[in-house]
Amino acid sequence: MDQLAALLDGPRARGAFLLRAHLDPPWSMRVQDEAPLTLVAVVKGEAWIGESTRLRPGEVAVVRGPQPYVVADRPGTPPQVVIHPGQRCTTLDGQSLFESMLLGVRTWGNSGAGGATAMLVGTYQLEGEVSRRLLDALPQLIVLPGGPLIGLLGQEVVKDEPGQETVLDRLLDLLLISTLRTWFAEHETPAWYRAMGDPVVGRAMRMLHDDPARAWTVAALAAEVGVSRASLARRFTDLVGEPPMSYLTDWRLALAADLLREPGATVGSVARKVGYGTPFALSAAFKRVRGVSPQEYKAG
Repeated sequence: MDQLAALLDGPRARGAFLLRAHLDPPWSMRVQDEAPLTLVAVVKGEAWIGESTRLRPGEVAVVRGPQPYVVADRPGTPPQVVIHPGQRCTTLDGQSLFESMLLGVRTWGNSGAGGATAMLVGTYQLEGEVSRRLLDALPQLIVLPGGPLIGLLGQEVVKDEPGQETVLDRLLDLLLISTLRTWFAEHETPAWYRAMGDPVVGRAMRMLHDDPARAWTVAALAAEVGVSRASLARRFTDLVGEPPMSYLTDWRLALAADLLREPGATVGSVARKVGYGTPFALSAAFKRVRGVSPQEYKAG
């Protein structure tokens, strides 16, 4: 698993909110759903995010939350619709709008299929701890061409067939991964992302990601990648910005935080999966770094 794939494993779509919107001007929505990550793809017409970002057909925007933002037919159109947490849709004074604007299977808006603007909106509902490093590396807004995936997603979103939610989740993931990969290739990237391209450090990072439960030491990791302990420690720290074992601790605790939120998870089972010999050892490390015990985190 490479660095980007590992970090994208955090915001993987699982029953993500996804719809196709058909809208005639004037239209404007204030989005305050607090979602950590949202994709907006324009199929037809155009949309504006805020006062200065225009989306044309075939373009996709990745919006990093939880700050509110406005999506409209043009800058300056006053919001008529408010999107709340849980994708609850109301007027400005709180009256529900979702049923009155429902146009069919996962289709919503103020017009029929002939609306001036057609766009796809996909919202990732949960922010995993593993994904936090990725999200922190992104700006508030990314706009890039979406390619043929937009058309494919648009065709599939209106279908109501067995397994359709899983199909849509995977297509949404592909659109996100494709967009982020393009963005990372074209922009200044964080140290951890650049380090994945190093033949020594990148390989070491993949080993830590793939087998966090192993009783790693710097010496053992160095032997696996074929360099001396001192050489690996120096090179890893220079490229990643922290020593190998510090990086491994952060990775293990991020995985533990995500696993603790899964149904039926226990501190003991999570400890074994992420490389801590006992529940007590995980609890001590977790509380030292995060300020709360695993049980408190799980219940929060």
